[in-house]
Amino acid sequence: MVAIRRRPSWFIPESQATPEHAFLNRRNILKTMGMAAASAVFAGALDVKTAVAADADPTADLYPAKRNEAYTLDRSVTPEEINANYNNFYEFGTWKEIAKPAQNLVIRPWEIAVDGLVEKPFTIAFDDLVRKIPIETRLYRHRCVEAWSMTIPWSGFPLKSLVEMAKPQAGAKFVRFETFLDPQMASGQNNFLYPWPYVEGVTMEEAANDLAFMVTGAYDHPVAKQHGAPLRLALPWKYGFKSIKSIRKISFVEKQPLGLWQEIQPSEYGFWANVNPDVPHPRWSQAKERVLHTGELVPTLLYNGYGDQVAGLYAGKDPATLFM
Repeated sequence: MVAIRRRPSWFIPESQATPEHAFLNRRNILKTMGMAAASAVFAGALDVKTAVAADADPTADLYPAKRNEAYTLDRSVTPEEINANYNNFYEFGTWKEIAKPAQNLVIRPWEIAVDGLVEKPFTIAFDDLVRKIPIETRLYRHRCVEAWSMTIPWSGFPLKSLVEMAKPQAGAKFVRFETFLDPQMASGQNNFLYPWPYVEGVTMEEAANDLAFMVTGAYDHPVAKQHGAPLRLALPWKYGFKSIKSIRKISFVEKQPLGLWQEIQPSEYGFWANVNPDVPHPRWSQAKERVLHTGELVPTLLYNGYGDQVAGLYAGKDPATLFM
């Protein structure tokens, strides 16, 4: 019998991908985006290479991680210079040019507690965790609830590998993630309007999906602070606020976790937050998205284009709740 391998809907041959020189040329980026938009992005931009070199990261030898060819894109990769300077990280402020303030994030030492309904709770140093599970590089789309998008070469390991390490009990229905709490280090956490620390959660079934990814690096080096160093989540079929940054605690629980944004405004930011172009945010349409590094408006895809991989997770659930 001959095995037939069905490629996922988002697969595109490498021959059709944009050549590296085409998207790394800054002049082309400026021309495509328009000088006004480009000026806004690059004004006061963080020097990526300097920032990466400033911290001698003990895990730097793990990068570049081997590329997993099963995860590719139908768009060019967002150049790192743009990606590094347009971020949401409310712990350090509410504006997009948060990269420089985010350098105050202290990521050594960094420990992650694993607790709740597990065989044996434990705490592990990030530098030990990242060497226990083989890491790889995947190309993922990233769709923000604000209707802009990036394409990113994340490095890390599948969330399901960490779940297996935790050995959850049968009563665990959800995985709850929690970030750090340090208002002296992160000035944004002094803002009383937000219920710090940042919390997010997924079902056990979502955590077991191949796409759910624990990020430790990007662009062939350890992940930058403004991207949620040293450990963040990437859930490419969901809006970006579900992909929690700078994780300190992972708990296996019976009850559905209440995320930070869900707690603030449940009518706009729900637990599921799956991407759907036909379900608008209460204050704007989700039908299209702005590709950050080109300025193009393109149609948004159901589940951000990953429907073949994740739609089965939601069979039988109320469609009215799945996309906010």
